[in-house]
Amino acid sequence: MASHRKPRVGHLAARTAFTLVTATAATVSVLSHPGQADPRPSPEQVKGQLDLLYQQAERATQDYDGAVAQAAALQRQAAQLQEQAARTDAAMDGLRTRLGAMAAAEYREGGMDPTLRLLTSAHPDDYLQLAGSLDQVSAAQQQILDRFTAQQGTLRRQQAAVAAGLAALQAQRQRIAAAKKRITTELAAAQRLLDTLDPAQRATVQQDGPGGTGGSGTGAGKGSGGAGRPAPPSYPTVPVSGRAAAAVAFAEAQIGKPYVWGATGPGSFDCSGLTQAAWRAAGVSLPRTTYQQINAGKRVSASRLQPGDLVFYYSGITHVAIYVGGGRIVHAPHPGAAVEYAPVGEMPISGAVRPA
Repeated sequence: MASHRKPRVGHLAARTAFTLVTATAATVSVLSHPGQADPRPSPEQVKGQLDLLYQQAERATQDYDGAVAQAAALQRQAAQLQEQAARTDAAMDGLRTRLGAMAAAEYREGGMDPTLRLLTSAHPDDYLQLAGSLDQVSAAQQQILDRFTAQQGTLRRQQAAVAAGLAALQAQRQRIAAAKKRITTELAAAQRLLDTLDPAQRATVQQDGPGGTGGSGTGAGKGSGGAGRPAPPSYPTVPVSGRAAAAVAFAEAQIGKPYVWGATGPGSFDCSGLTQAAWRAAGVSLPRTTYQQINAGKRVSASRLQPGDLVFYYSGITHVAIYVGGGRIVHAPHPGAAVEYAPVGEMPISGAVRPA
């Protein structure tokens, strides 16, 4: 099984832009042949293009999910840095007050030279005792000055860290906006392809699952095909227990809920949002994106899948499902569809992990 690393965020835009241009060019080649008797693409051609566009939208969705998670982390870090800087500044205020009081006391004493004070003192012995106390006060004052200077340096470093954190957060928000734009562009292209079909052809294409195998079903419950959809094939019941049982039960309970990119429940999900929520219901914390989830467990081969395992699809690891046994998965397939059962081999498998 091939090993994959999470793509660097900085290269995601270029990669997605390239694939989108490729898909768009392919789509145009299908749609624009004026010399043909029927210029409209066939349902099979539309199906192939839709699969490609949905894969690209899924990749952009994972980029979006990762950027949102990183933005949240950066927001928390910036808030912590701001709190630290505020505490340092408050401590410096206390030192300023003490230094001000000392300066005021010296002013009231007139800043008299200690030798002159000794010569003019009516009680030299008392003055010598007082001079020792003044030396102690001066040493304490120097300590306060040293502390104040050190905290000044700390505050400057903290303020620089806050500024850097806020700049990183702003850059992350820009990446989120770019990912949103890519998603909406790809989904709009998919919708334009669907619009080239008549209603019957469109229904047929939308009933087919990714990869052209079809018949996955999006029923509201186990074994149901949903309104206007054929019921999925009958699968044997597979025993499952422990945390995996809780994850599988949660995933199956979401059947029929809509796919929404960036969603983690409870009313809608994207693919990695569904698997994350399923295992969270089992008490296991998974990272947000497919790129991260594929490294969040023990790798297993496709021939040794057990209920609860996460199955990843396509060479870019852009889609994930949860295996529920008997040769089928539950997944959130793509926008316009709902959480559904599907055969485990419906899409090209790129890897699998066992989280528990």
